[in-house]
Amino acid sequence: MASTAPGRPETLTPEQEQKLKQFWNATLSLFAQSSSHLEDSLAEEAADLSLDPSPAPEEADAEPAAAGGSSAKSKSKRSKLFSRSKKDKKDGKDSKDTSTTTSSVNSSKSNLTVPETTLSNRPSPPPGLTVDPEDKYNQGKDFKAALASQTPEELRTTFWGFVKYDNPDALLLRFLRARKWDVEKALVMMVSTMHWRGQEVHVEDIARDGEAVAFAAEKTDKTAEGFMKQLRMGKSYIHGTDREERPVCYVNVRLHKAADQTPESLERYTIYLIETTRLMLKQPVDTAAIVFDMTGFGMANMDYTPVKFMIKCFEAHYPECLGICLVHNAPWIFQGIWKIIRGWLDPVVASKVHFTTKATDLTEFIPLSQLPKSLGGDEDWSYTYIEPLPTENPSITSPTPSDTTERESLESERLKIIEEYEKNTREWIKEDSKGATVDTDIKDERSGLRERLRTNYWGLDRFLRARTWYDRTGIVGKNGEIDFYPQRGKEEEEKVNGNSASAAAPTTATPAAIEEEDELD
Repeated sequence: MASTAPGRPETLTPEQEQKLKQFWNATLSLFAQSSSHLEDSLAEEAADLSLDPSPAPEEADAEPAAAGGSSAKSKSKRSKLFSRSKKDKKDGKDSKDTSTTTSSVNSSKSNLTVPETTLSNRPSPPPGLTVDPEDKYNQGKDFKAALASQTPEELRTTFWGFVKYDNPDALLLRFLRARKWDVEKALVMMVSTMHWRGQEVHVEDIARDGEAVAFAAEKTDKTAEGFMKQLRMGKSYIHGTDREERPVCYVNVRLHKAADQTPESLERYTIYLIETTRLMLKQPVDTAAIVFDMTGFGMANMDYTPVKFMIKCFEAHYPECLGICLVHNAPWIFQGIWKIIRGWLDPVVASKVHFTTKATDLTEFIPLSQLPKSLGGDEDWSYTYIEPLPTENPSITSPTPSDTTERESLESERLKIIEEYEKNTREWIKEDSKGATVDTDIKDERSGLRERLRTNYWGLDRFLRARTWYDRTGIVGKNGEIDFYPQRGKEEEEKVNGNSASAAAPTTATPAAIEEEDELD
């Protein structure tokens, strides 16, 4: 079993827990500046609990990161917990081709009304907030852009959409650890990441569009075509776990050529893959492993632009998500390339990179039984893509009246759970700020509310996330359960029932599949 690492909800020191409370106080204060149901109660707490700039004791794996880039936001009068974002328009045309989005897809109305951003209701930075002089990704600029273009309620909505099925405390702790327990820097990083997700790359659109929208548009849209091409060739995929029970993402670098897809399709594919990997993280595991298979690598496969984008994602917007990175069987020509890439990496991130040459090197991190034969392991498994079906996302593409009713009910329920969680969190902060012993009941209530949030999300999932290859092959279950080896379970069941495992029907369809070896021809 994987052990729980330091600085997680279950392993916080008293000093680290205090930092978490300070971060929650700052976050809720930001959301409450024009929200009547929070403003009064937070005013007293803000006075009781000051933002102490001194960091908690640092951890060895603290990952200094920041967020970057900025863009203006088109104001929207309506929003919801998992709202569809709209890109800025230029010359009367959408900046993104509607053929690659689900903008034409029906969506139910929201129960949450958000006021339009005005000078009077824009949030203000916390008093005394300073800009980090080592702002690698211009996160301060993004932070200011978020405050200038979004109301506190919109920021709150974006935050809870970001949480999804995660433990909210664990999400905040990622940013705290990445910024070495500096609350102010963590707040800037988190808000700038929310801005990036909602106003720049539109993460929720990518999840909602998924594979089916790209499949339908690939004949007329280059971005969609490139997205599907990467899926079919098996350029990368998530399969199995390592010795620390982290999900493993395998990247076949030899299959990449810059001309095969547009930069936008590569970025969308990268975000899609990272967000899908998030589905595979099960507590206490909160990081993933990456294996870059460099077998057959040549200069024609080298492309610095996506490398920089991936680095930015992990350092700025998905902090503390990378557990280990294995670069396997790299040729001598990669030595010079690595010197360049290493210079772009934060030292903490660079320390997670390990070079391997033989299967025995890989087995130090991944059990031989779970290492594919293509890498010298014992697992007889290879990636085969299954095409999406036009009818596999009915709750998104053609919701029935009962679907709409169910979604609205679940959204309403989620709003109530969030309000309870925020209220409970304020009580948790207040108890400590007054020097009282935190009531065990408060912690138990927060734990129960977190589980209700998780369960509620998986009820909403079919309205928010298009089905993926991982859903079609049974790896991702209806309620978020993960089984990387569904066929093994079927074979074991048949053995118990007295049937031969060899008689088991295959679980994957192959007509539209393209095997990795074919891509090398």
